Order: sequence, then structure tokens, then C-alpha cells
Amino acid sequence: MLLRLQDVTKTYPKAETAVLRGVSFDMAAGEMLALTGESGSGKSTLLHLAGGLDSADGGVVAINGTDLTGLDDAGRAGLRRGTVGVIFQQFNLIPSLTVAANIAFQARLSGCFDADLAQALAARLGLQDHLHKYPEQLSGGQQQRVAIARTLAPKPALVLADEPTGNLDETTADTVFDVLCELVAETGAGLVLVTHSQRLAARLDRRLHLRAGQIS
Repeated sequence: MLLRLQDVTKTYPKAETAVLRGVSFDMAAGEMLALTGESGSGKSTLLHLAGGLDSADGGVVAINGTDLTGLDDAGRAGLRRGTVGVIFQQFNLIPSLTVAANIAFQARLSGCFDADLAQALAARLGLQDHLHKYPEQLSGGQQQRVAIARTLAPKPALVLADEPTGNLDETTADTVFDVLCELVAETGAGLVLVTHSQRLAARLDRRLHLRAGQIS
């Protein structure tokens, strides 16, 4: 089992109600799962817990059998570097680095940079003519492609995508989404996609809907 959440709870300080209230689901390796729900339903919080970006108050969050709730910040960061890739709605590229350096950044941190893979990802994502450019010289769709390449370059087992096409027009979003799914499938990674788009969610293997911090 690639990802397991069991009775996961999360409450933030000064919040009147829990953000997550007993969320449980399993996800197999290679599966693609859409997580939908209204704003404030807990989707992004769940994604952050699954990626070790935050810690749960209770329950189990396990990746490949390792329970993240028993790890400190450094332990979660170490597991995340080698196992989890996160794609955010905001591209979070490093403005002082070229496209090529941005793509390589996470893989170099993880100690698993593969130049051939980085070149192949750039080619598949239509970035081969832009490797020398800086983020400010790219369109929004191109920047999101760089973010996808950067996430996949370390060959993560689990890819978490938080509204990765939310800042793009529909045509560009469809193209980026198609390539993301193709590349994830080819690597055998699992994908959890947070999205408001029922159209995109319907294209994945399985869909979970969050309502008021619970799966409905």
C-alpha cells in the first residue's frame, strides 16, 4: 500500500472546528486519485499531511508502511525528499535559476539527479528550447510544466498535486493535465490530485469527496 490514512484528525489553533475529522482511505501504488470538495473542506490540509508538510493531530498517515505521525520535522523532510513530489498551484520556481537548474533542483537535493531523465522530461513537456531561460521569461503554462518536471525528476513514488492547473486557461490546463498523467503513469508513481474541476476529476481512477473535514 503506497498511502494509508486511518482516522486522521487535524485542528489548527484558534479554529472553532476541526479541519479533518476521522479521514480514512488507502491508495495503491500507481493509482491516480482525485480529491474534490468545496473551499475550506480540508483538501489542501489533507494533501499537506499526506506529503509530510504538516503533522496530523491523531490517526495514521503512512507512506510505504512508514507512519509519518511518528516522525519529527527532519524525519518527514527526509522521507519527503526521496519519496514524495508536490506540485502547487503557485509554481514556486526559483527566479534566480534557469529552467534547467529549476528542473534539476529537487533531484540534486535528493541525491538522485539523472541528467538524461531531466532532458527527457524537458522534451516531453515542450521545454527543450527554454532551458536557458528564467521563470519570468515564461508563460504561466510553461512555468507549470517546469514545476511538473522538477517534481518528477527525483522519480517520487507519490505525486501530490494541489490545483496544478488552477491558474491556467482551460485549453492549456487540459494539455498540462494530459502530460502530467502520462508521465506519472509511465513512472509508476501514485497521484493525488486536488481539484475543483469535476471534469478533470472524472478522468482519474478514483474520486474522493471531502465535505466539512470528512469523506462523503
